Amino acid sequence: MKNLLLHTCCGPCFIYPHSLLKERYNVTSFYFNPNIHPSMEYVRRVEALAGYCKGAGVDLRVGDYKPEEYFRQVAGTESDRCRICYSIRLKEAAEFAAEKGYDLFSTTLSVSPYQKHDLIEMIGTEAGNKCSVEFKYWDFRPGFRSGQDRAKELEMYRQPYCGCVFSEMERYSRKLKKAVDGVVDREHEFGTTG
Repeated sequence: MKNLLLHTCCGPCFIYPHSLLKERYNVTSFYFNPNIHPSMEYVRRVEALAGYCKGAGVDLRVGDYKPEEYFRQVAGTESDRCRICYSIRLKEAAEFAAEKGYDLFSTTLSVSPYQKHDLIEMIGTEAGNKCSVEFKYWDFRPGFRSGQDRAKELEMYRQPYCGCVFSEMERYSRKLKKAVDGVVDREHEFGTTG
């Protein structure tokens, strides 16, 4: 059986891919996500994944959490943030897989219908080629809902946004505007407070 390093964005997204792959591969979950903000969100996600991995008998490896590297690379190029984010994470997964002797690597990012799958496949393949380790793209989207449902049954933490501060702002922009409009008297507003 081949050894597969599965880059994992979160526990709920790991459930379905793991259920498909565990009969054919020795799967190791690799949690490396410097894009996740704030840090307590990062902690909630890694704790949920660790609990699942422990119960399922899955080996879990956790990369360093260095959000400053993510912010440095994304600053000023927010419109291209997904490509940059995929590159950071899949490059690290490829390097880890090559260094530790895995036969191939993949990512749970491809379970989400909200991600850019063509970009994930292209960046993963490039990262694998640079590190001389095979990247295998699987389209796990058909199992997205079943994985989320299983996470709910397990009472696993399920996050409401992809992880980066930009997606969080987009997700809550209407709520934020409504909240601010509800407390701010625009007619008497002279400037911002400091």
